Amino acid sequence: MKLSRNLALSCEIMAAQKLRTLLSLTGIVVGVGTVVLVVSAGRGAEEKILGRIRDMGTNLIVVNAGQTRIIAGRQRQIATVTTLETDDAQAIPEQCPSVALAAPAISKKLATRYESENANTNVVGIAPEGFQIRNIAITAGGRPFDPEENRARRRVAILGPTVVENLFDGANPIGLRIRIGRVPFEVVGVTVPKGMDANGVDQDDLIIVPLATAMRRLFNVTHIQTIYVRARDAESLNAAEMEIRQLLRQRHRLRDKPDDFTIQNQATLVETERETTRSMTFLIGSVAGISLMVGGIGILAVMLISVRERTGEIGLRRAVGARRSDIRTQFLLESGLLAGVGGLLGVLASMGTGLGVSWLGYWDTVISWDAAAVGFAFSVSVGIVFGIYPAMRAAALEPIEALRAE
Repeated sequence: MKLSRNLALSCEIMAAQKLRTLLSLTGIVVGVGTVVLVVSAGRGAEEKILGRIRDMGTNLIVVNAGQTRIIAGRQRQIATVTTLETDDAQAIPEQCPSVALAAPAISKKLATRYESENANTNVVGIAPEGFQIRNIAITAGGRPFDPEENRARRRVAILGPTVVENLFDGANPIGLRIRIGRVPFEVVGVTVPKGMDANGVDQDDLIIVPLATAMRRLFNVTHIQTIYVRARDAESLNAAEMEIRQLLRQRHRLRDKPDDFTIQNQATLVETERETTRSMTFLIGSVAGISLMVGGIGILAVMLISVRERTGEIGLRRAVGARRSDIRTQFLLESGLLAGVGGLLGVLASMGTGLGVSWLGYWDTVISWDAAAVGFAFSVSVGIVFGIYPAMRAAALEPIEALRAE
């Protein structure tokens, strides 16, 4: 019997048993749809996290004073260390060939006020080079501070959008004066919104001031907390990290002592976040794949019932000349067709759901075409595998016994 005739017959049989066909498809649709949707959501989460990491800066290396640990999903400093100084930041681009720029920084939560409005905000003192290293852009009408203002310890400030909303209710603050602690500052700019970082911290809830001003007028310290470093290119990140570690250990005279600083390489951070997201996606996708196997078992049960109900048909076809291979092909084609239709519907359902979720803003999804193709192919394979036993059983029936049973 020709394959086209087998296919047409399979479609007729499936259409005749609408409820049974629908129930058989459900498990496959849910399995394939869930797998594709989970992978798409995982891809979306990965792209979002990587985007936030890239927003921190390009070819970025972060040197923090003291040893740090990730606690409750955020980086925390274990102990206060005062050995990191501005001279260290100046020496890094001078003595490390793989480094292009370096910018020292220090930050602390301080009370800020404008007229009757108050907010507890993260105040960041940073060198002018930090704007370039950290990809900090200023909205139209504003400006960053320059090296001369940093050397003169000018009291100028650049606000994040969250601070503008909290203190000025969204109005333009440029040219106005705020108080940070007890010190008045003139607002000269507003940063372009960045949103949350990879640790879930609002990058827009900050005030940026010149580093020298912060160290002298606000914090009254001679040490810094952080040095932001830009490597010459992405390939130089690992080399730059090694050079910085060697230089700082030499400058701090550590010898056999452990590092009194922590270096974070952006490439390592990106790869860690990517591996974490992929592992979670694989885990959840594997669990979702179980429902696909359950759908295959449903096809097995339906096909076994179909063999029993169509015993007379099988006997009649064998009596008029159908070969065992024709019967076997017929039932394998039916199980494969059931799984294929279910897989296609599952892919379409997952894509529609993913686009709907993204459009509503609940979750960013990136449609994974390779996951859709693999899911569809796997569903067809599951249908064929679970259809082998019923097909072999149907093909094994003898014509006389099948007609007698009918």
